[in-house]
Amino acid sequence: MSLAHISRQSNSPHHNARAAHLAARGHTGSSAAIVISDPSQRPSSTIAGAKRSYGPNLANGHAKNASTASKLFDDERSASAVGSIRTDHIRDSGSSPTTAATELALGGLDTVATNQSDKPTWSTIDMGGMNLKNLASELFQYTFLTTLYIPHNSLSVLPTSISRLSNLVLLDASSNKLTSLPVEIGLLTRLRELFLFDNHLQSLPPELGTLHQLDTLGIEGNPLSDTLRSLLEKDGTSALVAYLRDSCPVPLPPPERDWITVEPDSFPTAAALNADGSKRPPEETFSTLSYNILCEKYATSQMYGYTPSWALNWEYRKELILQEIMTYGADLICLQEVDVEQYESYFLEHLSGQDYDGVYYPKSRARTMHGDERKRVDGCATFFKNTTFALVEQVLIEFQQIAMRRPDFKKTEDMFNRVMTQDNIAVVTCLEHRASGARLVVANTHVHWNPDFRDVKLVQVAMMMDEVHKIANDFAKLPSRLNLGEGYDAAPKYANGSKIPTLICGDFNSEPHSGVYEFMTKGQVEKDHEDFMGHTYGHYTSEGLNHRLSLKSAYGHVGELEFTNYTPGFEGVLDYLFYTTNSLSVTGLLGHVDSEYTDRVVGFPNAHFPSDHISVLAEFKLKDA
Repeated sequence: MSLAHISRQSNSPHHNARAAHLAARGHTGSSAAIVISDPSQRPSSTIAGAKRSYGPNLANGHAKNASTASKLFDDERSASAVGSIRTDHIRDSGSSPTTAATELALGGLDTVATNQSDKPTWSTIDMGGMNLKNLASELFQYTFLTTLYIPHNSLSVLPTSISRLSNLVLLDASSNKLTSLPVEIGLLTRLRELFLFDNHLQSLPPELGTLHQLDTLGIEGNPLSDTLRSLLEKDGTSALVAYLRDSCPVPLPPPERDWITVEPDSFPTAAALNADGSKRPPEETFSTLSYNILCEKYATSQMYGYTPSWALNWEYRKELILQEIMTYGADLICLQEVDVEQYESYFLEHLSGQDYDGVYYPKSRARTMHGDERKRVDGCATFFKNTTFALVEQVLIEFQQIAMRRPDFKKTEDMFNRVMTQDNIAVVTCLEHRASGARLVVANTHVHWNPDFRDVKLVQVAMMMDEVHKIANDFAKLPSRLNLGEGYDAAPKYANGSKIPTLICGDFNSEPHSGVYEFMTKGQVEKDHEDFMGHTYGHYTSEGLNHRLSLKSAYGHVGELEFTNYTPGFEGVLDYLFYTTNSLSVTGLLGHVDSEYTDRVVGFPNAHFPSDHISVLAEFKLKDA
């Protein structure tokens, strides 16, 4: 039996709720009236005979007031109609249809959905077959809903606020009077089933193309164009979604990200003259950008199904990336997910013409590869303005190799099974300021991505900081630069590596509440930190982690960005510019992406943002040595 036929047979009020109730009761022949659930019980149930899946069952809460349930229905139906909302668990009680409906009408929905001390125990609403002409705004407060049935009504429009129900997996709006769909429906990226049978739709908004997880689209019974109908019938839902996605018009670009000037009172300002009245040398400021550019081989339609194919294409994205980098014109550029071929043939070629030199290393797996296969391995690239800085040394930190050399790790099973299976790296660049002779250590890293390996992230970052400490100490021992710019008498001297200005940049794949962030900014992590996840890593888990640098996130002055990684499944901060507070000050920061823009798009990459990450950029001032 076709889904459209099943839909047409389900025109009685609250058909899905009643069918679920019968299934839950095991077809005992008892009354089909819906009884209020016990929210603490959640057994699974299925709808017998229907060949489609449904989201989690409906539930309601506790009776407190009679206002909320009736608010859901703008046609002022009686409270007894509300009682047919499907429940998570049907009590085998003697409740009558009247008492059940009355209990629900007395505020159960309001209590469960809005009481902060009680998480909702229901996630589905069935308002089918009620001749509704409008949907009340209160419905869209229940943002936790995963399933919404509103078929067999008299709805002529779906409100744009449907986009607030971002957790919907199933939406059934069949057999209404819809003549169009709001473009905001494209923001419901978790949808897997969308039923629109028997409406008056003549077209579908191309924004439906962002519904990359949609398995079933029901549009039979609508006067749609032959192109759309034949595409769906011949090639299926995914092909139609892809067609709509690639034909979707490009949205308006966002405003430029603001430049945030950090208040000068937040750091000491040097006087213009020395104590003897002589003129002080000019202050050295420099800007640093970090950017995970999303490697070509990772940008697949399977991973980024919400992105038009043309916007996912590397030829399109690489031009946007380069344009953004050149527009900001940072003195230091730290890129992650740059493959060998693109570094050599694209980024180095173009940036060298803008007075940049580069340092690049691919991930460790490149050691075992040759030819075209090796060219596709990604790594970390650091570029610096050769008119401002001179390269003194470059060092590759391979976390696998470091782990093998540590005697306390040799007999650790977790090290072999978890850390050694990941080939992430860090690239350290030791620079000298050409004019002043001031030194700078820049570490550029891309930490392991998997959230189930929080321990590995901690270990990788700890090993990196150990190595940075050694590299900086060796750097401090080198003789000072002699050829200085005008106004500079002598290059700074550094007693040890911790005195050298240091930047630790990159994609740490860790949020601000993580152990990695705590370690970087506080300088230590306890041996039993929860992010070790109970695994054993030599001295790290017997003594704890520590490093000797006074580090702070550049954005710590104003609060971290709202996100640096933006996709339908995740929105958060993963990328950072950590700097040594004893030797550097922050003078400016690149601000947020416009929130009104992000409210209209489901995720990056898209036409305007070529990676799922955004760049982070800060301006620093060297403090007196």
